[in-house]
Amino acid sequence: MADPASELRLNDLKVLIVDDDPDVSESIDQALQSEGALTQTCSDGNTAVRICEGDPPDLVVLDMMLPKRSGFLVLEKIKLLENAPRVIMVTANEGKRHQQYAEALGVDGYFLKPVRLERLITLAHELSKDK
Repeated sequence: MADPASELRLNDLKVLIVDDDPDVSESIDQALQSEGALTQTCSDGNTAVRICEGDPPDLVVLDMMLPKRSGFLVLEKIKLLENAPRVIMVTANEGKRHQQYAEALGVDGYFLKPVRLERLITLAHELSKDK
């Protein structure tokens, strides 16, 4: 019989979820945990940078519009770290310019809200295999 933990797609993947909307943060958190991810959440850009500098996660799920420091500034800062995590940006902003800017800063994935959690989990799994 297979070990149930071995069937979880995100088993032991350290994920930081950064979103100032508690409902969005909670739903992403629950979805990733259900696949075995070790999650941590925060609601502003400065805290996200501090966490990534201190104990970098494997993956950051990052909102674009955040208090204290925008998702772009967070992305720019954490992509300069030696052990830079993979970053999936989620945003309600539909502008193509924003997506192009995020890609120029090194984002690994980009989803418009409301993000389908299955797609987010699938991309997180793919990125975790590439690291």
